[in-house]
Amino acid sequence: MDYLEIERNLGANNYKPLDVVLTRGKGIWVWDVDGKRYMDCLAAYSAVNQGHCHPEIVKALTEQAKKLSLTSRAFRNDQLGPFYQELCELTHSHKVLPMNSGAEAVETAIKTVRKWGYKTRGIADNKAEIIVCDNNFHGRTITIISFSSDRGAKDGFGPFTPGFKSIPFGDAQALRNAITENTIAFMVEPIQGEAGVVIPQKGYLKEVREICTENNVVLILDEIQTGLGRTGKLLAEEHEGIEADMTLIGKALSGGLYPVSAVLSNTEIMDVLNPGEHGSTFGGNPLACAVARAALKVLVKEGMIENSAVMGDYFLEGLKTLKNPWIKEVRGRGLMIGLEFVPGRTSARRYCEQLKDKGLLCKETHENIIRFAPPLVVTREDIDFALGIIHDVIG
Repeated sequence: MDYLEIERNLGANNYKPLDVVLTRGKGIWVWDVDGKRYMDCLAAYSAVNQGHCHPEIVKALTEQAKKLSLTSRAFRNDQLGPFYQELCELTHSHKVLPMNSGAEAVETAIKTVRKWGYKTRGIADNKAEIIVCDNNFHGRTITIISFSSDRGAKDGFGPFTPGFKSIPFGDAQALRNAITENTIAFMVEPIQGEAGVVIPQKGYLKEVREICTENNVVLILDEIQTGLGRTGKLLAEEHEGIEADMTLIGKALSGGLYPVSAVLSNTEIMDVLNPGEHGSTFGGNPLACAVARAALKVLVKEGMIENSAVMGDYFLEGLKTLKNPWIKEVRGRGLMIGLEFVPGRTSARRYCEQLKDKGLLCKETHENIIRFAPPLVVTREDIDFALGIIHDVIG
């Protein structure tokens, strides 16, 4: 079967994947339809932090699927309450609103914080404003791309949703200057993933937290990619000892086996929502909750978060020994690592294709940055394997 030809002929042209057709995965490894093995250094954009097909998560999924998969939120189920309890205890949250995709979690946060702004802060109707950062990536819905600075994300999709203001990432003073009487929230990624693993200077999030508190502005941290162990902490906010007012998680919340996301917040903000004002047929379904409970359990029980910190440091140091003259910077936190080339000098995509041919899967972002983000179960031996291939290809 010509899988590539079928995709080209029958699928919408909205992705540009590497030409490898995968059929099986286990841990950090995946196999293509011809039986060739690859080390996965993308982990489905951090959705597979626990490794492919983790047996305990698979067991939870299959056992729950045999009993009850979906009730809608018209009725209660016996998995939702325990999911809330375990997630709140782990993250020190007061309230949870479950959804399916990361983009849905972002949309949920926007709706909720706007309602809070009008009902609690007393902002005039339709005047609420949310501050975001340049080069952000929060999803691809119309509202979300409305505050994107990526021209390719917006071209041909207008008109756009108003109510957003964008400032430079990593500039706390810019946030202070941008706040007005109508500002209700600041939404930011602790580390910008799609932008190329851009890490703000130390103290940035701490200062942002102080500014938001001083101005009664809700701090929303999009931890959909950075959260659940990816950066060597449960949440990336922990690196600076802060707590957001709203935290968005997804991806690894299910270990890659099912779409699950959640908005975490406090009672004051979340209680502005009334029955019927927001929801999802699948959000909080028993199958999703059972999977998420297992995904969180193994993440903690098996020490994956701590392993991310240790293996991330080891991987980063190994990449910093590369001698390629066109490397501009290697940076990372935990197992979220970016290798940036001098713009215009070489093609990150070309290197990703060569790495794929030698058995290592990773993905470029923009034209000059490669992201390395293996599952958090990776070992020192695995990283040595990856580094050997990377040094052969990149130099």
